[in-house]
Amino acid sequence: MATSTLDATRAELALLVLYLNKAEARDKICRAIQYGSKYLSEGQPGTAQNVERTTALARKVFRLVKFVNDLHALISPPSPGSPLPLVLLGKSKNALLSTFFFLDQIVWAGRTGIFKNKDRTEQIGRISLFCWMGSSVCTTLLEIGELGRLSASITKLQKEMKQADKYEDEQYLHKLKQSNERLLSLIKSSMDIVVAIGLLQLAPKKITPRVTGAFGFITSLISCYQLLPAPTHKKTA
Repeated sequence: MATSTLDATRAELALLVLYLNKAEARDKICRAIQYGSKYLSEGQPGTAQNVERTTALARKVFRLVKFVNDLHALISPPSPGSPLPLVLLGKSKNALLSTFFFLDQIVWAGRTGIFKNKDRTEQIGRISLFCWMGSSVCTTLLEIGELGRLSASITKLQKEMKQADKYEDEQYLHKLKQSNERLLSLIKSSMDIVVAIGLLQLAPKKITPRVTGAFGFITSLISCYQLLPAPTHKKTA
């Protein structure tokens, strides 16, 4: 019993190490701290706001040269059979995200003192946030479109199976899993639009720093969950 408990603990710690070794996972944990601090500070000076600002600056280091990822996705061929509107939305998202990450490097350089023009740094920062908001809008529309396709595919499968137990069909379960993942991504991207509006102060009376912090914290937790390693199932004899 003690050996099996120890083995289970080792396996869980190995998964945790694997998770924390991902730069993206560390970035999302820092993001949760950043927006959680924003929620607590309510935009007022103090310890929470200092934590928010220092964490936000630290996160930019994780994102150096990250624009290459979406640039690669932008120039890669789309999945076969994808409708043209969804392909265009996906490529628009990649272009906007790549631009956001590229401009974010200049913002980091400005806030660390490497780039000396403070006004230009703030302008570039706002442009980068608009790019991120645009990419979140594209992601939201893309996920709605993909959910529609999956829904039609699941309905077709249900008709084909007739009286068979759908929860024993691997194809059905795979489609259902994909649908749940898409729905979670849709919720996250929709909430990120609110976060971007809050950061840009486009509706300061309705989307306050506290609202921005709350939404940002929730989407950070969703991102952390999405990055969890897939559980391994041991087969029993």
